[in-house]
Amino acid sequence: MLPLIETGEELEAVARDEALLRPAVADLCERLGLAGKRMVRFDEGSLPVYAIGDAHVVKLYPAFDREECVREERVLSYLYGQLPVPTPQLHSAGAYKNGWNYVLMSRLPGASLAEEWQRIPAADQDRLVTEAGEALASLHALNPAPLRTALGPADWSMLVNAQRARAVEQQQEVGLPEQWLEQIPWFLDTVPLPPPTRRVLLHTEFMRQHLLVSPDGWRLTGLFDFEPAMIGDPAYDFVCVGLFVTCGDPRLLKRFYEAYGRAPFAPRTLMAYTLLHLYSNLTWYLRELPAPPKPTLDALAETWFSAG
Repeated sequence: MLPLIETGEELEAVARDEALLRPAVADLCERLGLAGKRMVRFDEGSLPVYAIGDAHVVKLYPAFDREECVREERVLSYLYGQLPVPTPQLHSAGAYKNGWNYVLMSRLPGASLAEEWQRIPAADQDRLVTEAGEALASLHALNPAPLRTALGPADWSMLVNAQRARAVEQQQEVGLPEQWLEQIPWFLDTVPLPPPTRRVLLHTEFMRQHLLVSPDGWRLTGLFDFEPAMIGDPAYDFVCVGLFVTCGDPRLLKRFYEAYGRAPFAPRTLMAYTLLHLYSNLTWYLRELPAPPKPTLDALAETWFSAG
């Protein structure tokens, strides 16, 4: 069965080993009363996630990710039925073996918006961006107080300062060229990020990859993956909106803001939060998104986060 996993490197090795994972998932399903159901591994994500039959999904967390398991359990329980887009229904959660934990949730209908995007007609793309903006607004409108014991950070400014201290190192680790690295300290020093006047429930990875869509009428049918949820500045969620929902398209970003119901955040603010995001990978973003007219962080801010 599954071994005790205590590091990210160990998790990466186990997550690639289907011969090890599948018998463990089958054993867990038997314990959960789902024996014999067809198991299909989802390709995305760092954690093992399987569709179990047509109605269920099980997600596994190693020992060092137990807090993320608790976080997802609490958020799913709180959110169900509260947003205009469906979120998974929590069925059960708890300990498995050797420090592993699980969440069993309902399986949402639809296909990945990221995978379907290119074949969606332009008018339907616009409507889906509107629906996404309305969904995020609804998420941010919820009272996060019931989740404070499970979600951090306790002090938003402390998180920002900690990320600021390691921003250059974080980008070095993903291979960002020196011409970009040398701009980071100055840029962050020139962008004020005061404590938010209102802290909200953040998805933190609100992106096409975590939205589902029905090809029959092109409507959003699901929002999932709440393990990295936090409580903090609403602007933080707009990093992934600009990078992975509107993908550097100013017209779509403007539409998203209109649906959300607020004036656009300053592009430099979102660029700063891009550099401070817990999972920031500027090397990847530069490869996937529109190139700026010149190699500066200010030009990048306008290219990716301007709502034209």
